[in-house]
Amino acid sequence: MEKWVVQAKRADFELWSRELGIDVVTARILRNRNIETLEEARNFMFGGLDSVHSPWLLKDMDKAVDCIMDAVKSGEKIRIIGDYDVDGVTSTYILSKGIGCLGADVSTAIPHRIHDGYGLSDNLVNDAAADNIDLIVTCDNGISAKEQIELAGKLGIKVIVTDHHEVPFEIDGETKRQILPEALAVVNPKRDDCGYPFKGICGAMVAYKLICALREKTGASQLDEAVMDELMMFAAIGTVCDVMELKDENRIIVREGIKRMAVAPNNGLAALMEVNKLSPDKLSCYHLGFVIGPCINATGRLDTAERALSMLNAKTKAEALVIAVELKALNDSRKNLTAEGIEAAEIYIAKHDLDKKDVWVIFLPEVHESIAGIIAGKIRERYNHPVYILTRGEECIKGSGRSIENYHMQEHLTAVGDLLEKYGGHAMAAGLSLKEENLEAFEKAVNTDTGLSAGDFVAKVSIDVPMPLDYASLKLAKEIEKLEPYGTGNPNPLFAQKDLELYGIIPFGSDKQYCRLKVRTPEGRSFEITSFEHPDRICAFLSEKYGEGVGDNILRGSSSCKISITYQLGINYYKGENAQFTLKNYI
Repeated sequence: MEKWVVQAKRADFELWSRELGIDVVTARILRNRNIETLEEARNFMFGGLDSVHSPWLLKDMDKAVDCIMDAVKSGEKIRIIGDYDVDGVTSTYILSKGIGCLGADVSTAIPHRIHDGYGLSDNLVNDAAADNIDLIVTCDNGISAKEQIELAGKLGIKVIVTDHHEVPFEIDGETKRQILPEALAVVNPKRDDCGYPFKGICGAMVAYKLICALREKTGASQLDEAVMDELMMFAAIGTVCDVMELKDENRIIVREGIKRMAVAPNNGLAALMEVNKLSPDKLSCYHLGFVIGPCINATGRLDTAERALSMLNAKTKAEALVIAVELKALNDSRKNLTAEGIEAAEIYIAKHDLDKKDVWVIFLPEVHESIAGIIAGKIRERYNHPVYILTRGEECIKGSGRSIENYHMQEHLTAVGDLLEKYGGHAMAAGLSLKEENLEAFEKAVNTDTGLSAGDFVAKVSIDVPMPLDYASLKLAKEIEKLEPYGTGNPNPLFAQKDLELYGIIPFGSDKQYCRLKVRTPEGRSFEITSFEHPDRICAFLSEKYGEGVGDNILRGSSSCKISITYQLGINYYKGENAQFTLKNYI
């Protein structure tokens, strides 16, 4: 079940259109991205790298830079400790490459998902002490590692934290107070006392900002444009794969990073593109998030993320290709495991009547813990409920959660924190561990005072503009293309038209698995709408709505009916340039 909603944010669209030289439709789309002023709209459409925020606006950035510079000058041993997901691997690469360019004695460590768990662990701190490390710099983790940072201090190791996750907090009466670790510097835009103007950056972006600040402060020739361009590529990958909103500077960095990947990619990236048959000049956020990212992620899920980091550090393309082939094979294995896990989750949902509960806690003890988050995301997408997928780890139950708009997962976990061994995350996603004897109590607790109602579980289709097909044009399609890259926070614009006459369905594809819908507008103009849904499903919908056989009759071209659609407007470059309409929803 879906609920179609037309976004109706207000602005002086005629003014925006006139001042920016854009169509009023484009102006409406910009406002729907929560852009409120003409200047913000101008920056979104035309802003470049000169519009990104200064790294010095991040709290403690000056302390972090000074500490790293002192460590480099003194010949101290520096260890970068990241995480095993894409954001963690890319931020580790950014810091190790950037600080290494300054001549530092730098090494890296990425936790093993099973043996170490998330982020900075006692094991990793003790390993650093055994290796005579003087300074640990965390990336994409550390904000919750209060005890581990205290351990490092006792062992004589200094620590700098760079992170972007929510800061742990405690409630004192009605006051919410953040708890920061006792590190030399804590660089995290989520700090309450951090005045950074855009909080929604990922760990790789925080790492990239640190290298930008080091470059400004040192003036090091080693951090030249080629190096900074390479590091920007990885900030872009981390941003997309950690599902950050593509707004403000995120959008600029991702757009510019993708451009640079087409010109001079890192050997590891070039190898991943080759084994996945990607054209460097045709990359998009989709390729970063659903092809390149999962291959990097696969090593951390099923093996060790150190292998992915080795690929990025490869000196030659040939060396990188060997690892890239392994990563692709691991990712293919992960896909099979995920499909099996989703099937197991579906059986669990039916068996335990989860449709009667607000928050779904699904215990799949045999599922590999590394794919719990992927399965949770798929189930959340399908049913629009907050979902936790839990599995049996070596010492306790571990799992991941994915949420919906009106359920702040991290805050609700904090409310039941006494039942958990460890947890962390943000509004839409979280990770946790708990003792198996607390499982039943946990499920009951998270379903108490959820603040959710039946309407929250209905998937919403947000329509940017109700726009007749007659109004859509190649010129408008080219203008809308300037809003890319699309992704979280900046979706591909969605349009709608009601009461079209559907008079034909033309299957296409190697197995006739797709189709083109032939429709006629009330004004009498005919259009073809491309659908990537199987024609049998569309025919079944039509027959259910209008009567048995109607869908088949339209498929044969012997009948017609009314249909309302949402669609996306793009460009078809086959035999020239033409406006292309892609079906998304229909009723």
